[in-house]
Amino acid sequence: MSKDKVTTATVKQMKAEGKPITMLTAYDYSMAKIVDDAGIDMILVGDSLGNVVLGYDSSLPVTMDDMIHHAKAVCRGISRTMVVTDMPFLSYQVSKEDAVRNAGRIMKETESQAVKLEGGKEIAEAVRAIVNAGIPVCGHLGLTPQSINQLGGFKVQGKDIAAARKMIDDALAIEEAGAFCLVLECVPTPLAKLITEKLQIPTIGIGAGPYCDGQVLVIYDVLGLYPRFTPKFVKKYINLQEHVVDALQQYREEVVARNFPGPEHSFTMSDEVLKKLY
Repeated sequence: MSKDKVTTATVKQMKAEGKPITMLTAYDYSMAKIVDDAGIDMILVGDSLGNVVLGYDSSLPVTMDDMIHHAKAVCRGISRTMVVTDMPFLSYQVSKEDAVRNAGRIMKETESQAVKLEGGKEIAEAVRAIVNAGIPVCGHLGLTPQSINQLGGFKVQGKDIAAARKMIDDALAIEEAGAFCLVLECVPTPLAKLITEKLQIPTIGIGAGPYCDGQVLVIYDVLGLYPRFTPKFVKKYINLQEHVVDALQQYREEVVARNFPGPEHSFTMSDEVLKKLY
């Protein structure tokens, strides 16, 4: 594993050399440091923090201040891994000027290396404007959570001919606008493979099969720490929730039984000082 800082050039070179790219979400300093230590190439500070950290039913209520707060913490925890921060709902859809201003805020205040936007041709000009301002952009097509009400729920996207052709056109438009990589979420495997082959920039899949140039998952799903819902495309590598609950129950039992804290967890003072206090 190289110790060199991962950059946009790194991930483009990885695609050129056929090296798979690894990406996970993270939302705080401690988790970011673990991800960085594990050698993961990219961290996405996703607006999924609305669900898994803030307890919302969707990512729509997440604000710019929320994203900046969490991205700043993540950036303090990394040394090698590249950090990409989501632009939240309505931070880039209203105008190109808003898009550049908000992307610039993220870059200036958080030390992220890139921002991520959802959408195709309809946001291509916003992508172009942000890139022209010197800010790297990651695109996102397929199941785009910020458009969940328009999409009619969490469904696989691009299954019919019209939708598939539109996604291909959108992918090419986002690449042409200057994005350095593209997330494909909940996309049929053959379509994701075709898009990956058509693009010069890397694709990062989440529920898009094995042929993308890289993969991303929400770290709370990977670790089994998000009990509300587990999508089909998630692989739990460990069920930490069970271990955490067991540990906390043991803590509670030891406190109730006055077995914790023990002498090894406590501090002493001299008997001479103590006598003078009575």
